[in-house]
Amino acid sequence: MDLFDLAREKKLEVGAPLASRMRPRTVDEIIGQDHILGPGKLLSRAIKADKLSSVVFYGPPGTGKTTLAKVIANTTASEFRQINATSAGKKDMEDVVAAAKDLLGMHGKRTILFIDEIHRFNKGQQDYLLPFVEDGTITLIGATTENPYFEVNPALLSRSIIFELKPLTCENVEEILKKAIADSERGLAGFKIKADDDAIRFLADISGGDARRALNALELGALTTERGEDGLIHIDMEVAKECIQTRTIRYEKNGDEHYDTISAFIKSMRGSDPDAAVYYLARMLYAGEDIRFIARRIMICASEDVGNADPMALVVAEAACAAVERVGMPESQIILAHAASYVAQAPKSNSVVNAIYKAMGIVGETGNLPIPAHLQDAHYKGAKNLGRGTGYKYAHDFPMHYVDQQYLPDDIKDEKIYEPGENGYEKLINEHMRKIKGKA
Repeated sequence: MDLFDLAREKKLEVGAPLASRMRPRTVDEIIGQDHILGPGKLLSRAIKADKLSSVVFYGPPGTGKTTLAKVIANTTASEFRQINATSAGKKDMEDVVAAAKDLLGMHGKRTILFIDEIHRFNKGQQDYLLPFVEDGTITLIGATTENPYFEVNPALLSRSIIFELKPLTCENVEEILKKAIADSERGLAGFKIKADDDAIRFLADISGGDARRALNALELGALTTERGEDGLIHIDMEVAKECIQTRTIRYEKNGDEHYDTISAFIKSMRGSDPDAAVYYLARMLYAGEDIRFIARRIMICASEDVGNADPMALVVAEAACAAVERVGMPESQIILAHAASYVAQAPKSNSVVNAIYKAMGIVGETGNLPIPAHLQDAHYKGAKNLGRGTGYKYAHDFPMHYVDQQYLPDDIKDEKIYEPGENGYEKLINEHMRKIKGKA
């Protein structure tokens, strides 16, 4: 008998953690996720009508993925089976499929298969399920903390509806905690707890939207705090801080948080917001991101988004990259903040990016166009006999070290590839170019 069999019979294991005991049993008991479970929403209607198609629940820990599966187990008339991808193999799936075929053929009863951490299955294991999902032998419920578009077979995704669960709000978690304190059947009402509002708010806030973590901290406080003279267990701010020591930062170096945070970091530097740039830098450092990776991204941004509007940006970024290699943490956080804030505050230009992309496009379309003869190498015997270098004008021999002559191949001689903007140093570049070309 597994977790869901117990849930269907509404039996609770003695000594089960508070987070397990307080799991909602029906859709109406679920707190939060109104964007998918609110009145009239597709998922809540499908669960209540027992008409669920294959779905994937995607979201961070503690947001209710397993809870939703348990609610479905409580309400469905279908056979409900569960496996965990971290420990299950192909044989486990074969057993479920064989039983599902028998049940459907002999009794016309559907089977719902819940696979927790489905992203742990390899491509072959996921491929095995595909025909049975497609022909209706099983209805699949997958749960994953990883972006399913990266981790789940596209063919399997195309036959499923993806529901993203968001981190619970601080208000959601507060409501869950207060409900647990007041619940006499499954919660902590029997402990006679008096919890200060600021302590509850602190636990809700520092849990980062993870209801399980907040409930575990509350239970720890209830179990380890002595009763006061009034006979009550008093959960105040001091107790709350002892029970949940640090804020959890969700961050896996190959997961959404990694890509989303580095994206926000780069876009903040590009958008000239040093406050946001340093904030996202701190999130990455707090989570243990590779400082060399961060430094490389700052260097790229210095050229891609600043360019010649402030040529020093790349110098600062490159120096920071070398410095963090030599210094290491924790001092490298200062160096990276120095570089990130400099790049964020620098004037911006993407003229360099546009120039190289345009040039690459021209080369791709035109191939190896003949280089003008006067620009070709003349440093070998017989070069003049071939016309190499003939007619070349040495720029330093002319006023302002500039002479008007053709540098691009004949077929594209009039192309304008690098066009500096009017921000920062590029404004001076424009003025200089107009001056030497007699257009000032």
